[in-house]
Amino acid sequence: MAAQERKVTVIGGGLAGSEAALQLARRGMPVTLVEMRPETMTPAHHAAELAELVCSNSFKSDDSTSAAGAFKRELEAMGCILLEIAREHAVPAGAALAVDRGTFSAAVTAAVEAEPLIELVRVEATDIPAEGLVIVATGPLTSPGLEAALSEIVGADRLSFYDAAAPVIEADSLDRSIVFAASRYDKGEGADYLNAPMERDEYERFYEALIAADRVTLKDFERRELFAACQPAEEVARSGPDALRFGALKPVGLTDPRSGRRPWAVVQLRAENRECTAYNLVGFQTNLTFAAQREVFRLIPGLENAEFARYGVMHRNTFVDAPKLLDRTLAVATDPRIRFAGQLTGTEGYMEAVGSGLFAALNTYAALEGSDPVVLPKTSVFGALLDYATDPETADYQPMHVNYGIIPPLPERVKGKRERYAVYSQRAQDDLAEWIATRPDIFGER
Repeated sequence: MAAQERKVTVIGGGLAGSEAALQLARRGMPVTLVEMRPETMTPAHHAAELAELVCSNSFKSDDSTSAAGAFKRELEAMGCILLEIAREHAVPAGAALAVDRGTFSAAVTAAVEAEPLIELVRVEATDIPAEGLVIVATGPLTSPGLEAALSEIVGADRLSFYDAAAPVIEADSLDRSIVFAASRYDKGEGADYLNAPMERDEYERFYEALIAADRVTLKDFERRELFAACQPAEEVARSGPDALRFGALKPVGLTDPRSGRRPWAVVQLRAENRECTAYNLVGFQTNLTFAAQREVFRLIPGLENAEFARYGVMHRNTFVDAPKLLDRTLAVATDPRIRFAGQLTGTEGYMEAVGSGLFAALNTYAALEGSDPVVLPKTSVFGALLDYATDPETADYQPMHVNYGIIPPLPERVKGKRERYAVYSQRAQDDLAEWIATRPDIFGER
């Protein structure tokens, strides 16, 4: 295949797009990287450099037993370029990996500009190239012009323009002596939900804490559209003490097995995945700070020791309904020459964006070389995230970051959270290393 025919277009010069372009170029693939800044800025960006970090400068925990730390070890094993640059520009941050955001972005930009196989084009993309392989990595603030083009590909009803996600709790952290399995009036399979019952005094204490809790201050461009589309639980609660009890927390059709009677209120939890290792709080889209969520939601009986696989969020975030639209390689099912990467796929977080850019690039390379698709082991932290994001059975899809709540359970129960996480991490790294050894076509001989 001629070099020009092998050229790939990457749209978006953020974390995912920069990683994807560098990975392809270093495998000998010509790349056109299209980035609209500084010609067209977003409401959140301030500079022209690639891979600008617009919020925190932290890439989360670097502890290898944590999900975020184990994920970094997996990315290193796969040859992640931006993670290497991040380590070169790290600043003191305890157990976390944080960077000098200015020098980090400058270094990524320099790496891209120094790569002879990358053509960096500073212009706003308003459509998807009709020919050639494409990686779309335009991020959560995709421009309105390109959103219209994306809607034509994926369907307007499959393209979301904001996050309104409820918290997700790790199943192992629930107190099952309090939380019970049942559906209202025994509908469905009879036990489709977990239920956290509240007596009157427990509900009133929770209600008072909820309406008094600290909230995230939204940016102007977020406030204009978010609350019109979905009311956070704390806003519903402010309309009156019984608003939640007659809404998301209505206790009708449920009996607390401890007392044999109907509770005053019930918080329902719905399984987040097939393995039932994580549950979301039904009806609890929230704009509370993460610290407030830990404090307030742990007042719910049975959730006193809750571990959060994902906190609730409400902010501007363009993303696609990946489980319904993308295959296991992040390609659009109806047009496999197009792949998505970054937060546009619904993977939440800086390093998750980097990882999806790497993954999309590896599969684009495999497609050009005629190799088998790259599909990671589900027992790896990265593989579990991708499986969640592309599993057609994932319902009510909302953005997710790496966590142990979505990873397949261990064959035997391990007592102690830290000990269990250490076993998860080691299994993930071992299984990924074994898999990498089977793909010299992608990673070379090891």
